[in-house]
Amino acid sequence: MPTALLSVSDKTNLTGLAQALREAGFDLVSTGGTFAHLQAAGIEVAAVEDLTGMPEILDGRVKTLHPAVHAGILARDLPDHQEQLRQHGFKAIDVVVANLYPFRTTIADPQHRREDALEQIDIGGPTLIRAAAKNHERVWVVVDPADYSALIAALREGDAGLRAKLAAKAFRHVANYDAAIAGYLEGDAGGGLPGSMGVQLELAQELRYGENPHLRAGRYRRFGERGMWDDARQHKGSQLSYLNIVDGEAAWRLVHEFGVPACVIVKHANACGVAVAGSADEAYERAFLADPQSAFGGVVAFNREVTASVAESLMANPKIDLLLAPAFTGEALEVLGRRRKAMRVVQLPGPGSDRYGLREIEGGFLLQEVRPLEEGREAWRTVTEREPTAEQLQDAWFAWVVCAHTMSNAIVLARDGVTAGIGAGQQSRVDAARIAREKAAGRAAGGAAASDAFFPFRDGLEAVVEAGVAVVVQPGGSVRDGELIAAANELGIAMIFTGQRQFRH
Repeated sequence: MPTALLSVSDKTNLTGLAQALREAGFDLVSTGGTFAHLQAAGIEVAAVEDLTGMPEILDGRVKTLHPAVHAGILARDLPDHQEQLRQHGFKAIDVVVANLYPFRTTIADPQHRREDALEQIDIGGPTLIRAAAKNHERVWVVVDPADYSALIAALREGDAGLRAKLAAKAFRHVANYDAAIAGYLEGDAGGGLPGSMGVQLELAQELRYGENPHLRAGRYRRFGERGMWDDARQHKGSQLSYLNIVDGEAAWRLVHEFGVPACVIVKHANACGVAVAGSADEAYERAFLADPQSAFGGVVAFNREVTASVAESLMANPKIDLLLAPAFTGEALEVLGRRRKAMRVVQLPGPGSDRYGLREIEGGFLLQEVRPLEEGREAWRTVTEREPTAEQLQDAWFAWVVCAHTMSNAIVLARDGVTAGIGAGQQSRVDAARIAREKAAGRAAGGAAASDAFFPFRDGLEAVVEAGVAVVVQPGGSVRDGELIAAANELGIAMIFTGQRQFRH
């Protein structure tokens, strides 16, 4: 009878696979926790020590590292190989189902101990997988529970092409695992940037098209991992496009900077309206009115559940390309489903946090750290004679958060928790300031202005002061800082230096 070796950390659908293999005439051999799991389910299975004649030793660190296992996997359909198996009393192993210890899950816990991480470095598992993948012309190798049904179908009906695909996936599984361990140990060894990074990607989703309709595009994820877009639930609308993901990511990350009900409206990767309020209804109304013209065809994101009343407001205003929220009531979905069939309505979990950000360049990547905005707030200092009031300081923080999520050069004007004017992506800071002032049209009076980098000249400061703001927040660091501070004192405004620049390109 053919033999299948099962040794998995992720036991999703394991019982169903084992039952199907038994029905297909396979003997099952298993290890440790997998063996116990299958026995508890009443499935006939042998322990790996029945093959090796050796018990598991060293607290389970050594169990499959034995010639009886690896000869059974690596033997080819050659007469001398088969004869050697018979001489040593070894059985051929025809299917290997294995996946690795949850190393990434362990190190993702900020409270984990180093010794816990080291115990999650699998030795036998990668060796099993590599051996089976090397000999995939004879041995089936499966590392992903999502492929169990394809394996069973192929065993019944045959599919030679699937062998190579599963083997490639197996090698990627091990490579990604090893890269995670190497990255962890490099980070554990001290400060600095990692000496190397392994980036293994797999296609997670085909997209409608790229930045332009004639371009094909897809969303890829790190191999073996899931992100928030993998757990998205699309309730209605057209297939997502490349720009839906780009703009949606920008809106979703910004809206989750706020702990109170908030709404963000994004157009072309920049916010055009942002507001916080006591409810999602009020936040949307204020964010939309901040720039109703730019809101047409944009992305709208909430950090609170969308109710029927919010949905009615959304449908009463110009069209939305993509709507994001953590939850929707049934009544809201009914309202949103009445018309605008192409409008995408997507439910998303909260965004994760990465330690590093990557950007592709010719021949490689640029890498930089990712740090929370809140980290730098303690360094803020008022540099003018006038101190901001508590309300003005709150406006300054709100404007600074939005500014940090806006393409440089960026100027954001805000008052009472809503953006009044945003100048984004300009080559000249003074032009960004003038655009923000014109968009504000007097609505920033008494509020705050944020600049993502220092004002190199007085003209940019004067442009935002002409909008009526009472406080300006900027990084400082210019050779003309003294002149700018003197100008702020002369103009009667408060000015805060953050000590951190927030360019976004």
